[in-house]
Amino acid sequence: MKTAVIYARYSSDRQTEQSIEGQVRVCNDYAERNGILIVNQYIDRATTGTNDNRDAFQQMLKDSDKKQFDFVLVYKLDRFSRNKFEMAMHRKHLKDNGIKILSAMENIPDSPEGILLESLLEGFEQSNGHKEYKKLNSEFKAAISM
Repeated sequence: MKTAVIYARYSSDRQTEQSIEGQVRVCNDYAERNGILIVNQYIDRATTGTNDNRDAFQQMLKDSDKKQFDFVLVYKLDRFSRNKFEMAMHRKHLKDNGIKILSAMENIPDSPEGILLESLLEGFEQSNGHKEYKKLNSEFKAAISM
C-alpha cells in the first residue's frame, strides 16, 4: 500500500482551526478513495506560504530524507508553497527521496500536460498571493489610520 503524509497550512490569524480541519478531512477522503495510507500530518498555523520558514514544513522535509512515505498530500498546491522558486526546489528535494506531491482538489495528471498544469497553477498562486498581500496591507494601513 502506498503511504502519504498530509501537509496543511493556513496563512493568517483571520483564518481558523476549521480551515485546517477542512483541509485534513478532504485529504483523508482523497487518500481513502485512492488506497493511500496516511502515516503522519504536518500542520502550520497562521503561517505564510510565500517562504519556507515554517516549522512543520521543515520537519516534513527532514522526515522525507528517511524515505518512509510515498506522497505529500495537500488540499491544494498553494498550501505547499506560494513561491515558484521554493516550490521547484522542495519538489526536487522530495523527488530525490522518491516522494511525489499530490493535490486533493486539483486533478493533475502524471504526464507532460500535468507538469504544464502544475506550472500554471504555481504561477497563478504566486501572483494571487501578491495580490492578497497588497489587499491586506491596504486594509491594515486603513485600520491604523482611523
